[in-house]
Amino acid sequence: MDVEWSSEYLSPVPSSSEFPVPTAAPLTVRQRELLGAITEVVVPHAFADPARGEALQEALIARIASLEPRKRRDLGRAISLMGSRWAAVTAGLPPAPATALSPVARARVLEAWIHARIPLMRSVAQSLRRLILLVEYGTEPAQREVGYRGPYHSRDPQVAWEGALTGVPSDDEPIARAPIPAAAHHPPISPARFSPIVLDGGTLRADAVVIGSGAGGATAAARLAESGLDVLILEAGALVAGADFDEREAPLFQRLYADGGLRSTDDLGVSLVQGITVGGSTTVNWMIMLRTPDWVLEEWARDHGAEGMRAADLAPVFARVEAELHARRVPDDAHSPNNRIILDGARALGWSAFAGHINARGCVRTGFCGYGCRTGAKQGMLETYLPRAIAAGARLVANARAERIEFAERGGTFPRKRVVVRHTPTDGRARDVVIEAPIVVVAGGAVETPLLLQRSGLGGGAVGKYLRLHPVGGLFGRYDHEIYAAGGMPLTAVCDEFHRLDAHGYGAWIETPPIHPALAASSAPGIGHAHRALMLDCRNTGTLIVLTRDGAERGQSNGEVRARRDGSTSIRYALGRRDAEHLRIGMEAAAKLHFAAGAREVISGHARPVVLQSAAEVGRLRDRPMGPNDLPLFSAHVNGTCRLGTDPRTAGTDPNGERFGAKGVFVADGSLLPTAPGVNPQETIFALSTIVAERIASRFKAG
Repeated sequence: MDVEWSSEYLSPVPSSSEFPVPTAAPLTVRQRELLGAITEVVVPHAFADPARGEALQEALIARIASLEPRKRRDLGRAISLMGSRWAAVTAGLPPAPATALSPVARARVLEAWIHARIPLMRSVAQSLRRLILLVEYGTEPAQREVGYRGPYHSRDPQVAWEGALTGVPSDDEPIARAPIPAAAHHPPISPARFSPIVLDGGTLRADAVVIGSGAGGATAAARLAESGLDVLILEAGALVAGADFDEREAPLFQRLYADGGLRSTDDLGVSLVQGITVGGSTTVNWMIMLRTPDWVLEEWARDHGAEGMRAADLAPVFARVEAELHARRVPDDAHSPNNRIILDGARALGWSAFAGHINARGCVRTGFCGYGCRTGAKQGMLETYLPRAIAAGARLVANARAERIEFAERGGTFPRKRVVVRHTPTDGRARDVVIEAPIVVVAGGAVETPLLLQRSGLGGGAVGKYLRLHPVGGLFGRYDHEIYAAGGMPLTAVCDEFHRLDAHGYGAWIETPPIHPALAASSAPGIGHAHRALMLDCRNTGTLIVLTRDGAERGQSNGEVRARRDGSTSIRYALGRRDAEHLRIGMEAAAKLHFAAGAREVISGHARPVVLQSAAEVGRLRDRPMGPNDLPLFSAHVNGTCRLGTDPRTAGTDPNGERFGAKGVFVADGSLLPTAPGVNPQETIFALSTIVAERIASRFKAG
């Protein structure tokens, strides 16, 4: 059978009517049948009860229906191709559709595609495998079966690393101790307290429009509003706060994360985990606060012309941010067993590791940081800079997507501009609004910021290029005692032994993630009974992640974000050769940490996993390929697509964050970073946004 391939590296475009493209309905009848046949071999346990299998099928279809049109189309094509007669032939079977094959034969086809040498075949197989696992292990029956304890707010602490600690309360710590200090009793901010405004159309005016409410946007909005400017904040996501965070993994993942949690590079090689809600990724991150390393700041000054951003310049800015966000070191008795793997393993090996600072006040260690903090302990933008901005007079508009920026004037330091907005409030009725302002601060994150600039005719140069991701690979360790990585503070320890593996300060470091069932299942290798065995041992499984400071081949653009003609987003990324080597070194180190901490077995996250029984076998990790979907990667640190610098050919803004050739248009988010920072970036973004905003305010007042 002949198959054409699209010019854009996403999905096959079938040349036969055997592969119909879905139109109004998310899937055709035939695609629904094929999806059921594929799902049954990925999670066969769910089909032991026919009613449960049918419910899973309907949940999958609903999930696909919720996606934007291009993703729906691509998944429909993936289902058609994976279930086709041709797919069976590639696995050495007679030509037959998936619905005509036995479960064993279907599993053989899927495994063949997961491990295929052709990257596109791996992408097709992984797109379906991950979606099925994500949906199945987001259901209550599946979560209950793997020992998941569910929402914290509806039960008492059940392990020692949940809840408040004993001892004397102290403001020098981020955690709550019994008796819980008064500061921890403050109610979380409810949506009503933000007084979000609903726009009915027409034109509004402000001194400054801030597009985005995450680490960069909220910080800039607070600094500008407190300096006396009239500020309007636009957030494309919804306002979710307080009791809205009901600690249910699946619906919150879909509600709070970009693309319903399914954002990825075009080839699915890297899953991108970004918040899209009021507060941005600070609403869903793991709270670690790390200063940009001195050697990185020196590189920015030396190679990119960053002004006033050397270590000595930023030290007081970092200190100010840390004080405002209550960044405090995690005490030794507050770490979960998952984090103790790093601390205890590093101690046994004689390696460098440390307890981190987190931005929390009165944390009761629920473990649900990635799904919004119900208690209000997390000192993200919902609890800090956004309330400050609003108290200083700023206005917030949620569910408001900036479509483009237009210039109403051209002369002067701050010419008047129009921001064209599509506003869809909770009544569901979309309306177009125009906001006029001399200052526009773009802070939509390193995907949305370059897209907006490109849609506005303000692209070119390095806009969209030099994407940096801190690509992450993981290793699972199986222990003889309970880890329960869904509970407790998720990220409180870091191993930095391999932080600088070359002369320029590029390398890898090791952290821990929270392990809730749906995300754990979609990142764990395998299908069928082998995957199920891993999930049933979830309580005794610890996970280490290896983060790489990518861009070691300095000056190269490893990734790019661009707007397609049909309005969809293309995100391309290729792991550099030296970055891949650093990641391998980090993976070997993480395996050694697991064994030093007492693991009886270590399993890599490769599509064809490496299973290790002792530290003596760690060298086997070096033999495995690391191409797209050979080692599934993810990233929560999406940076660098509009980086500051002095050369318009290789930078998106000048050293003050102003877009070249667009007076009064500034960038204040992670896309501004000239290189990967080499640490979790939220504190870096807070600091750079502070500098950009205060420079804007100074110029505006002077003008």
